[in-house]
Amino acid sequence: MKFKYLYLLSLLFVLNSCKNENQKRLAENKKDAQKKEVIFSNINKAWVFNANPVNETSRSTASGWSEWRMFLSELEQKPKKTIRAFQDKSAEISKKVMALNTNVPVNFDKPQFKARIAILITKVRMMDLYIHLKDIPDQKVVALIPEINTELVSLQNQMDKIVQKSKIPLEEGESELLRMLDTTRAIPNTPQLQPDPNTARIE
Repeated sequence: MKFKYLYLLSLLFVLNSCKNENQKRLAENKKDAQKKEVIFSNINKAWVFNANPVNETSRSTASGWSEWRMFLSELEQKPKKTIRAFQDKSAEISKKVMALNTNVPVNFDKPQFKARIAILITKVRMMDLYIHLKDIPDQKVVALIPEINTELVSLQNQMDKIVQKSKIPLEEGESELLRMLDTTRAIPNTPQLQPDPNTARIE
């Protein structure tokens, strides 16, 4: 009889313990789901990119530079419903921004333009990194979106500046001056070997 009571007590203890564990697990799952819902809501609200060209130069460039056009198109499409959709979209945007660096049009192949692309790439890839972390730092993702928009405008303004500058006619003699300043055409500054007077030939 004594063993029977002990057995029943042990069984009740185990059942109660299991019940507590299940309740704890359910509470944690609920808390995790609520946290994910808040993260999704914050990112969904902030996910607004300025995908429309800000000037005529950017608009006309999009027709001839496919990588630029595809990047803007990718930014324009907003994901829906799940955080996974935002992660997938972020990965695609990251791929498209990297492509900008591999095929820059000849007229924009300048250090100042490439520097703007590099900054834009850095911001987009940071966003992609944060959104793929296990515990997504949503505030960091949210903070990067306006920064990316700022860099987008800056890049397009640089495009316009380059195009407008190319339209200014050169003054007389300016083209020769630019050729002289071109370091790739300069005579190499290597010391010429002088004959050693001790080994001079005797005529």
